[in-house]
Amino acid sequence: MFGIKRSLKREDVLRILDTIRGPNSQSIVHAGLIEYVRVTKTGDILVTIAVPKGQESAAERWQQEAATAVKQLSGVGKVTIVRTAHQDNASIPSPPSSIQRVRKGVHLNEAALDQTRAVSVPIKAGIPGITRIVAVASAKGGVGKSTVAVNLAAAFQVLGIKVGLLDLDIYGPSIPTMLGTQSSEPEIGADKRLLPVMAHGLKTMSIGYLVDGDAPMIWRGPIVTSAIKQLLEDVTWGTLLDPLDLLLLDTPPGTGDAQLALAQRVPLDGAVIVSTPQEVALADVRRGAAMFAKTHVPILGVIENMAWLMQQDGSKLHLFGEGGAKRTAEALGLPFLGEIALEQGLRESGDVGVAYVHHAPASPTSSAFLSIAAHIYDGLVNQKLKPGPKISFVD
Repeated sequence: MFGIKRSLKREDVLRILDTIRGPNSQSIVHAGLIEYVRVTKTGDILVTIAVPKGQESAAERWQQEAATAVKQLSGVGKVTIVRTAHQDNASIPSPPSSIQRVRKGVHLNEAALDQTRAVSVPIKAGIPGITRIVAVASAKGGVGKSTVAVNLAAAFQVLGIKVGLLDLDIYGPSIPTMLGTQSSEPEIGADKRLLPVMAHGLKTMSIGYLVDGDAPMIWRGPIVTSAIKQLLEDVTWGTLLDPLDLLLLDTPPGTGDAQLALAQRVPLDGAVIVSTPQEVALADVRRGAAMFAKTHVPILGVIENMAWLMQQDGSKLHLFGEGGAKRTAEALGLPFLGEIALEQGLRESGDVGVAYVHHAPASPTSSAFLSIAAHIYDGLVNQKLKPGPKISFVD
């Protein structure tokens, strides 16, 4: 009589890695050193171990012990253990010595653009419990970015993806209103970290849960950066054994301190840019795309919001112009993800605190969000790997 062979799971790998001692006698799993685990259908295993600064001498032992331990698992194929070691500030190029002045009518060349790069790039450490992080961004306010972020999160949920939504619009958090959670306060878990506020099955967090809703957010850059760090790292989004598939960030509009802090400090797997069709918004799309390009964050595509207003006779009224975001995406060599209509129901659902994808799942607009979410996730999973840190391998 034949038994059923159990396929190897990611959890099996993590359990065996949990037996390996790392810094301060913690396991390398609980110390947060396991950046990535992949198990293929044929049993091949890839594990990435992050090496903290000052622990380089112990890293080779962790690598060898991890390889030996994982090979003991039943049904295992090829085992590859990757050890990462990030560059320090000494290897970061200095700004150009010759300053080029900018005058009206002159386009910035690469040398001039390089002057805007940060002189030091902080390490983008992975966040335990989160598999992928994507920013929903707009370089201009008023384009409906938060509405798009809420409905994309709901669309990912409908597609069966474990998704969380983090409202990082520090100066104008609107996610609590759009999800009907204005009066919610996050609880503290046993590990002294914040627990996400659940809204229609979505894990959410917002600065709006932590401050008085009527209080003006008069914060300078360092405080904004600190707040972003806390909302990402001091929240239990998932666990290593049950990670969040995707954390969606509703970012502040613009290309200032908050956006740079995100692009430089957060391990973003990609960004989605939201725009309306008119030229005044599209100029900001180009600036936002340039910022992400300079900070080496892949742009997964452009969404055109408020693309048209459907009239009673079934015709489309293009209030803000037609096809501008699509043309801009094509000119920049970026994927165009789709169009979202200017619809009264979409606005009303946000006012009453429910995502339109949940409120009117059969509507054309909800179908558009589902299609866009599927394209984003496909691009996220199948994108070419970005140049990573210095690595070494052992089989």
